[in-house]
Amino acid sequence: MSDNRISLDIVTPEKNVFSADVYYFHIPTTSGSIGVYPRHTPIVSGLDVGEMTIDDGSGNKETLFVGGGFLEVGGSKAVVLAKSAEKREDIDVERAEKAKERAEQRLANRTDDLDVARAEAALKRAIQRIKIAKNA
Repeated sequence: MSDNRISLDIVTPEKNVFSADVYYFHIPTTSGSIGVYPRHTPIVSGLDVGEMTIDDGSGNKETLFVGGGFLEVGGSKAVVLAKSAEKREDIDVERAEKAKERAEQRLANRTDDLDVARAEAALKRAIQRIKIAKNA
């Protein structure tokens, strides 16, 4: 690997979503979005739900949905251990729109046994998926 690339792996409990040497990536962390270039300072961070962008340095860019998890950067390697992650083209917009509607209904018709935090998190994930898919 050259000094102008960082090895990036994005994995979920189900599969390896992405693996390549890249020039740069931008990812939402629990303390704000960060950009990571080769030779980045070592870091371990929690991930927020949102959009991740990857630039391979050759004009190719990739956009993914990341549904929380952890990021570890050290040396010339970065690993994203995501609860969920989907490439833009793999997002099922119809499914995300249905999930959004369900979450909105739950929040609009609250009952005593509703887990509000869980419903709000589901709504946030659905909104982010739709946004990412439609910004193609």
